[in-house]
Amino acid sequence: MAKMHSSCYAVCLLASMIVNVLLMTQQNKVRNQLTWSQNAAAEAESVASISCSGNGRAYVDGLVVDGKPVCECNSCFQGPDCSQFITDCPADADSGDPLFLEPYWMRHAASSALLVAGWHRMSYTFSDHTSISQVLDQHIRTLHAAAKNAITDGKYIVFGAGSTQLLNAAVFALSSRNSSSRTRVVASTPYYPLYQKQTDYFETLHFEFGGDVSSLKNNSDALDIIEFVTSPNNPDGQLKKAVLQGPTVKAVYDHAYYWPPFTAIPSPADEDVMIFTISKLTGHAGSRFGWAVIKDKDVYEGMSAYISLAEMGLSRDTQLRALKLLKALLEDDGKEIFYFGYRRMMDRWKRLNQVISLSKHFSLQEISPQYCNYLDRVREPSPAYAWLKCEREEDTNCTKVLNAANIIGRKGRVFNVGTRHVRLSLLKRQGDFELLLYRLNELVKKEYDAHQAM
Repeated sequence: MAKMHSSCYAVCLLASMIVNVLLMTQQNKVRNQLTWSQNAAAEAESVASISCSGNGRAYVDGLVVDGKPVCECNSCFQGPDCSQFITDCPADADSGDPLFLEPYWMRHAASSALLVAGWHRMSYTFSDHTSISQVLDQHIRTLHAAAKNAITDGKYIVFGAGSTQLLNAAVFALSSRNSSSRTRVVASTPYYPLYQKQTDYFETLHFEFGGDVSSLKNNSDALDIIEFVTSPNNPDGQLKKAVLQGPTVKAVYDHAYYWPPFTAIPSPADEDVMIFTISKLTGHAGSRFGWAVIKDKDVYEGMSAYISLAEMGLSRDTQLRALKLLKALLEDDGKEIFYFGYRRMMDRWKRLNQVISLSKHFSLQEISPQYCNYLDRVREPSPAYAWLKCEREEDTNCTKVLNAANIIGRKGRVFNVGTRHVRLSLLKRQGDFELLLYRLNELVKKEYDAHQAM
C-alpha cells in the first residue's frame, strides 16, 4: 500500500511539473510574440511598482529626477518616499475628488490597464464618420440596465468632457431662439455653484441665470425656463424632482451621484434630459468623460452640434479609457464596485453621525433609509457629502469655526445659502477621511469639556 501511495505521488508530481513547464513555455511564446508593446508595458509596470511608502503614487507622466520617476505624495505626507506625516496638516474636505475608489482599481489593475498604440484613432472620426464610439454607447446602455438607475431604450446618447460641458450644451440646446425675452436658467437652493458660474460665463442673448426656482413660481407660465435638478443633490444628498411645471419649462436632470454607492435607487430615471459622469461612477474625474441620455431628437442634435463646435467631438483616447473601465466593472455587472462603494460610504456616514450626534453645536442633514431598486431592499444612507450646520447663535460663520479646528470645507454661501452651512466631502482617500473624523472628534470633545467645566 505504501509503495502504491509513493508511486501515485511521484506520478502526480511529474504531471504537475509537466503542466508548469507547458504553461511557462506558452507564456514565453506570448512574450516573444509581443513587439511594440513590450517597452511600454515594462515602463508602466516599473513605475507602478514604486511604493512611495503607501502614501503616494508615481506616474508614467509624472516628474522625473535623475532619470527616475518621483513620488507624488497624498495629502499630509511629504519626503522623497512620502513617509513623513505633516502633523499640523489640515483635514481638507473641500474637494469632491472621488479617490475613495482607488483601492478597487488597485485590485483590478490587470483588467483596467490600457496600452495605446501611437497610431490609435488618428482620424477626426470613427469609421462610421461619427465622433462617438458605438461600442462605448452600447456599454453605457448595458451599465444603466445593470445599475437599474436609468432607462435608455429608444433614447439618444451624447458624449462630453465630463458633465460640466454637457450641462452647458443642454442650456444651449434648450434655450429659446424665438422668444422676445431670454430663457431663465434656475435651480433649487442649495444648488451646485457651477450652474450659475457657467451660465453667467457663457451668457448670450438667448439665456441668463435666474437664481432660485422660488423667484419664478408665480410666473413660470409666462417665461421660457430651464430648471437644473440635481438628484441626489449636491451638497445635501437629497433625491429631488423638478419644482416648476408648465409648457415653457424644461428640466435638466444632473444625475452625477445617482449610483448605488451614493443613494437609494427608488426606480430607473426616465426624464427627458439626464446627465451622468464617469467621475463619480468609477472615480476617474481626471479623464473628463460624461454622457447625456436624451429623449427628443431635436435636443440631441442641438447638444451634439454644441459638442462638435466646441471640440470636434470628445477625445478618442478618453472614449477608449472609458470603454476599458466600463468593461472592467461590467465583468460582474458592476456588483463589486457598487457594493464596495456603498459599504465604504455608508460606513463613513455612520461614523460621522456618531461623532456629530454628541454635539449640540453642530448638525447634519437628515437622510432617511429608503427602498432601493438596485439592492431590492431598504438601505441605509451613504451620501457623498456631509452638509454641516453650525447651530449656536454666535457661530454665524461656520467656515471660520471649522478653520479654527484645522478643518477645510466648502462654504455654504457657494451653494446660495447662508454662512452657517459648510459642505464636507466624504469622497477622498481613507486617510483623509480618518483625519477629518479625528479633527471633528477633537472639536466635539472640546465642546464637551467646556460644558463640563461650567
